[in-house]
This record gives sequence, C-alpha cells and structure tokens, in this order.
Amino acid sequence: MQCGIGPATDEGFFYDFVVPRPFVPEDLEAIEKKMKELAAQDLVYERQMWPRDEAKSFFAGRGEPLKVQLIEEKTEGQREVSCYTIKDRDTFVDFCVGPHVPSTGRLKAFKLLHTSNAYWKGDAQNQPMQRIYGTAFFSDKELKDYLTRIEEARKRDHRKLGKDLGLFMFHPWAPGAAFWLDRGTTLYHTLASYMREVLFPAGYVEVRTPLIFNKALWQTSGHWSHYRKNMFVIDTAASALSDAAGAADAGASAASPAPDSRDHDHDHDHEMLGVKAMNCPGHMLVFGSEVRSYRDLPLRLHEQTPLHRNEASGVLSGLTRVRQFSQDDAHCFVTQEQIGSEVEQLLGLVQRVYGDFGLAFEAKLSTRPDEFLGDISTWDSAEAQLEAALDRAGQPYTVNAGDGAFYGPKIDFDVTDAIGRKWQCATIQLDYQLPARFGLKYIGADNAEHMPVVIHRAIFGSFERFIAILVEHYAGAFPLWLAPVQAMVLPIADRHLEYCRSVLAQLQNAGLRVALDERQEKIGYKIREAQLQKVPYMLVVGDREAAEAAVSVRTRTGGDQGASPVAAFLARAGEEIRTRALPVQVTAAGV
Repeated sequence: MQCGIGPATDEGFFYDFVVPRPFVPEDLEAIEKKMKELAAQDLVYERQMWPRDEAKSFFAGRGEPLKVQLIEEKTEGQREVSCYTIKDRDTFVDFCVGPHVPSTGRLKAFKLLHTSNAYWKGDAQNQPMQRIYGTAFFSDKELKDYLTRIEEARKRDHRKLGKDLGLFMFHPWAPGAAFWLDRGTTLYHTLASYMREVLFPAGYVEVRTPLIFNKALWQTSGHWSHYRKNMFVIDTAASALSDAAGAADAGASAASPAPDSRDHDHDHDHEMLGVKAMNCPGHMLVFGSEVRSYRDLPLRLHEQTPLHRNEASGVLSGLTRVRQFSQDDAHCFVTQEQIGSEVEQLLGLVQRVYGDFGLAFEAKLSTRPDEFLGDISTWDSAEAQLEAALDRAGQPYTVNAGDGAFYGPKIDFDVTDAIGRKWQCATIQLDYQLPARFGLKYIGADNAEHMPVVIHRAIFGSFERFIAILVEHYAGAFPLWLAPVQAMVLPIADRHLEYCRSVLAQLQNAGLRVALDERQEKIGYKIREAQLQKVPYMLVVGDREAAEAAVSVRTRTGGDQGASPVAAFLARAGEEIRTRALPVQVTAAGV
C-alpha cells in the first residue's frame, strides 16, 4: 500500500491510497474500529524535523514514491521537513507540514463515510487510487446532526430525483453529457427564458457564436497554451486520412486514388480546431467586428450556446461536473469609469435572481494576487470601484486578499441551499487582458482610441449545475412557475374524460403546463402517482365537478382544497406564477 495525500476539507477529510483492490464497507468498519481504539488510548502525536534527503530516502525505502514526490514539490529549498508519528511507536510515519492535534484523545466524534475512485493529483493519466472520506466533530451531537444532513442530502440527490422525475438520463456512450428528457427539457427552457426575461430589460443583447474555432482564436486568447488539455481538439488532416483509411478498409475501388498528403498543406484542407470551451474569445471577435464608440458602451453580450470541456472521466458527477453544458454567460464591455455602475447593476441582478429561487448567498471580493498582469494603479482603481459598488448595493461581503484572477479582481458568490450546503455559482470578473490580446478599441469622447474593460459575468453558472442545485434545494418539488408539469387533471371514471379534455384545453390555452391521466386506475392511485411526481396541483373531476364546470383542487402537500370553478383556479395559479411564489420551506428568509 502507498499513501497519497490526506487533507482537511470544508466537510471533513479524506486520504488517498494505492491499494491492490478497492475498499469495501467492511474495510471502513475495521479502520474506524481501530481509530476508536487509538483515540481511547490518548496517544501523543510527535512532530519530528528530518533532514530533507534523509526523509526522501526513508520514504523511498518504504516503497512510498508518492511521498518522495510530495517532499520534492513542497519543500524545495528547505533543509528539513516535518514528519509526524505517534510517540514511541514506529508503526506509521507521515510527511506532513501540520499542525496536528496534540494527541489521539482529542478526537471525540468521527465517522468514515464512503470511498471513491481517485487519481494521483486528480489527473486520470496518473496513478489510480482509492479515496476514503470521513468527518470529525467535537461532540457526538454535532456528528449526529451532520450525519442527518448527509442522509437528507442523499434523499435529495439530483441524480436519483432526476431519474425518478423523468428530467434527464445518462448513457456510457455519451460520458459527461446529459440526455434531457421531455420534462427536463421544459425545465431547461423555462430557466433559459427566465434569464432572458431578466437580462433583456437590463440592456443585454443575445448572440450565438460558432461552436468550433481555428486554433488561432485560442492562441490569441491564451487558452491554447494554458487550457488545451481541457479542450476537445480536431485535426482535420488526421480526420481526412482516417476517413480515407476507413474507406479503403471497406473495399473502396482502385479507381479512387489515395489522398495525397500534400493536399493537406493548404489552410482550407488542414486546420487545427478547438471545440468551444468558453464564450469569451468569440465575444471579443463580435466586439471587434465593427468600429465602436463610447456611446455604444456598456455593450452587454449574452449567450447560451453549448460548451464542451474535456474533463477527466474520474471527476464526472451527475450534472455538477459534465463535459457538455451551457451557461447564462455574458460579457459586458465598459469604459474604465463605468466599472462601478456596471458592477452595481450586476449585483442587483444577482440579488433579484437568487431571491426568485429562495437561495441565500454570500459575496467574496478577491483582490490582486502576487502574480498579476497590468499596472498596480489600474488594479487599485478596479478594486476600489468593486468595493464601492458592493457598498452602494448594500451587499455584505468578505475579502479574499490575493485570490483574484491574474487578469483582474473578481466577486464570487456562494449560495446556500435548503439544507445548509454552500455552492459557488455567480461570478463577476474584471478582465484587462483579453481586450489587449484582441486589440479591442473604442473611440472616446476625445476622438481618440481607448481599450475597453471586459466584465465576465454569470449568475446561474452552468444550467446543468444550477439545475442540480435546484433539484436538491427543492427536493424535486419545484415551485409552480418552474414545475415541468404544473397541474394534472384526474378523471374519476371514463365518463368524465370528455369534460376533463375540455378542462385540459382551457388550462393549456391559458399557458399552463398540464397533463391528463387517462389511465383506467382508481383515483387514489392516480393521486399518489401525481404526488410522487411532485406535481404542484391535482385537479380531480367527478360527476359533481363535471356538472358544475368545476374541478376539485388538491395540492401535493396540502391535500384537498375543495371544489373551484376552472376560471378561479386559473386566476389562483396565474397569480402564483406571476409572483414566482416559493414553497414556505425554501423562502430566502427561511433557508
């Protein structure tokens, strides 16, 4: 066995191991039992400082090359390295910078949770490993509360609910890409339309840029040298030769000459192409396609086209980590003086959007890192404008000093879901580098050329990940305005079908997403099925309802609401949709 890394995380800890077989639940039980024995003995942890070369030799001799690699990477230039062991015992020695708790007795309440596949340094090209996850607290009550939240999270898992509710599916022939089913597609389009409804009155224009670009674009933007391994790359010459070889294998006639490699020396025949991984370079081309005036700014370009990133197979996870996705992406081209007002407007959009979904959130301002591009005076001005915008918007925030991108400061947002988990979603990033790399200019009031500042901006982030968050936030029980099926018409008997179809038509004509359950099943069964599908309203129709041009209204949680004329129900549902009313348990104040 080899030991990898074992860091603390926001929710506990993990440790990676190279082992001859995957861990099984019985392994975790045995390891946890041993941990409890050691904790009960209150054994002292001892920190020892070893000469660097001696430490490397020690771990190499134990067959621990990964520890040797860590020492080489993390202690370059140091004469000594920090190692920990249990005092007076040589059973386990680990290279670690520390600090540690003084003794095992301080470990009061802990639990090993589960295992997963992993790769050394997260790269699928490296050593495959097994990862053990665990958590620890100061008291059994805190641990119990955490495990309860874990169980609730398991029930809300978007991968399970997405399948149960008919939202999406996955297939091994399309790894990292979701198949959106009818209800999931409706949800996706509802979110896309909502975002357009929010953005268009705020002065955004929507564009669609190509999905595939020549590598020259990515070289200009800098992504070819820094991000190529995460891009899907197409070599048209290699594709052409592969097609020719396939044709030959299939019995192509001798009259069809083999392709001459010289034919691929021409640019139109031989190109290196990159599938679009982000929208910003394409938006730079749109801005630069014509002469711009300061009167044209801010120019706000919005796009929702698909993006593709070549994520390692080991990190793919439901909708939260995929290879194909779309963003509510936008790039705002502004003058230096417009940064503050534009960011203030963006903060208002963030506050509105998360309020509509009942998501509490926190803002973090990340400032100039040690390695940055540009002038310090420009950075100081940009950071001051971001701080002023946050203050004017009344948005509380924390400062992450030195955590900005190399090209500009940024504001990131963490949303908190209904069970207290935090998710990083929205971002507002200033960028002085892409406009410079693309030579972007606008004509100022002084009739001279000036370079615009670009603000990268997303609120949902990716639609895929945001939908995963919403599924788990609402536990699949979407508010009426979001629900893929907003009401289900349920006839008690076949003789009520004709009237039910007329109700269905009325509701659909009013814009509601409604379905009719025509199955020859008992009404109780139909109601339970609709509740399992988390449909907000069930409209039951029997003899009385058909005679009175009414429906008997049931909600998925409140039960029977009594009979209602169809027009009255339409007014009720319409107001609930118009105000985007939220379930009580997920209102912003009650998260």
